[in-house]
Amino acid sequence: MVRRILNIFNKEIGGVHEAAYLLGSFAIISQILALIRDRLLAHYFGAGQTLDIYYGAFRIPDFLFASIASLVSISVLIPFLVERLDRDKEESKIFLNNIFTAFSIVMGLGCLIAFFLIPHLLKFILPGLAVGPQQTELITLSRLLLLSPIFLGISNFLGSITQTFRRFFIYALSPIVYNASIIFGIIFLYPHFGIKGVVFGVIIGAFLHFSIQVPFVKSQKMIPRLVSNLDWQKVKQVIFLSLPRTLALSADSLSLLVVTAFASLMIGGSISIFNFALNLQSVPLAIIGVSYTLAAFPTLARLYSRGEKSQFVEQVITAARHIIFLSIPITVLFIVLRAQIVRSILGSGNFSWANTRLTAAALSMFTISLFAQGLTLLFVRGYYAAGNTKKPLIINAITTVGDILFPFLLWKAFLHYPMFQYFIESLFKVSDVPGTVVLMLPLGYSLGVLLNVLIFFICFERDFQNVSRSLLRTFRESFSAGILMGFVSYLCLNIFDKVFDLTTLPGIFFQGLCSGLIGIFFGVLILKLLKNREIEEVWQTLHTKIWKTNEVVIAEQEKLEV
Repeated sequence: MVRRILNIFNKEIGGVHEAAYLLGSFAIISQILALIRDRLLAHYFGAGQTLDIYYGAFRIPDFLFASIASLVSISVLIPFLVERLDRDKEESKIFLNNIFTAFSIVMGLGCLIAFFLIPHLLKFILPGLAVGPQQTELITLSRLLLLSPIFLGISNFLGSITQTFRRFFIYALSPIVYNASIIFGIIFLYPHFGIKGVVFGVIIGAFLHFSIQVPFVKSQKMIPRLVSNLDWQKVKQVIFLSLPRTLALSADSLSLLVVTAFASLMIGGSISIFNFALNLQSVPLAIIGVSYTLAAFPTLARLYSRGEKSQFVEQVITAARHIIFLSIPITVLFIVLRAQIVRSILGSGNFSWANTRLTAAALSMFTISLFAQGLTLLFVRGYYAAGNTKKPLIINAITTVGDILFPFLLWKAFLHYPMFQYFIESLFKVSDVPGTVVLMLPLGYSLGVLLNVLIFFICFERDFQNVSRSLLRTFRESFSAGILMGFVSYLCLNIFDKVFDLTTLPGIFFQGLCSGLIGIFFGVLILKLLKNREIEEVWQTLHTKIWKTNEVVIAEQEKLEV
């Protein structure tokens, strides 16, 4: 039995179809575990100060991970490894030892400095939490979590080896083990150690994230070692290629860090509400935006390298059309069914009805920019495929200012203009819920994303031309279908209100599910009547093309899961 399990772990996945389905299946399992993790956190803690401290403690470690660990990017290391393995395995081991040594030095120093500076940094990063009796606990948790970027950085490093040898099963299993360990920490360690027990679960998960890859890497005699005679030329080459991506991730982490600082100054539970809503909207983003972007990237790179720019633009348009086509109806459904979605996933234990309504409204604010988030990812990958890493970096740097400025300005406007506050609270039916000012944070986030995609769209249109072609029709038809879906779903909510017992979880779940399915049916019907191009392409793909994919694209860890 043990031998069979080990054989599964070490099995080489040779077929693209087999690998793609394996990775896709494990990604779905990981998403389900992440939702279970959030439900348990909501159940045990609700949206309050304890969970605010937990989420806030991730901010410094997450920034370190984004700014340092991402330098050993899988997408950068794999081409180097493949090239060297084709020539000489010993050469690839020397290369790995140099990169691992440089990473260990930089990450070790970064975490050591952060360990001593955390008490001072938290006063600026989380001004609302780094005071009073909870300050000591916040400092302790932040210091403990400094182990996470180290372990996950090593995991990304080893992941480049396991993927080079096509051991996708091992790499795909890592995030599942990580989320399972957090769930273990919540259920079994929290009763004994309090909130530290949950953090212990995170650290154990991060450790398992990389250690599960160690046996195979060791079997290939590819375990990296620290060396004293560092070859800085090799290190500089990797850093130079990783730097644009690292700076972009650092900018995203910085904007999230500042927004969390704003939330810490609001009513207790604001950080938790923000994170719960952010995690929920990440599910459709991962399914639509990230999937289409990753799938399109190899084709885009190949077409541009061959000089086939018209086909390159056509591929960008195709991916953009489908991102818009799928994102807008989902946005509308999420807004209409927001309470049912949040209550079904998070609603138990200490997660009150007031928490549900506020998180649901925040989720609506996030999903406003769902299509823009997907398109931004696509445009960034498009520029990367064209060999232009400078422009996305500049655009992201500029819009990071907007990501910080919009939430701040909206926060102040909400407090100083009663009519604006009344409009927002009435629109989402939360006028009797305390702490509604937190809604300005996801709204500001969405405005920043919309500005970002607008700049990207203008630049991409100017650089490649004809990108806007066909997109307007897709937007119009998708928006029309989305509005019909939303209207029908809203009517059905009122009908099923009298059918299901809404005081129970199954009643709320089936009210939302039935309403959503009927809404989708009518949306698909109107798209068929409009002879929508995208729905025909989706139908054909489901029937004939899924197994004909020519590339396997694997997403790597880009931030700490919280």
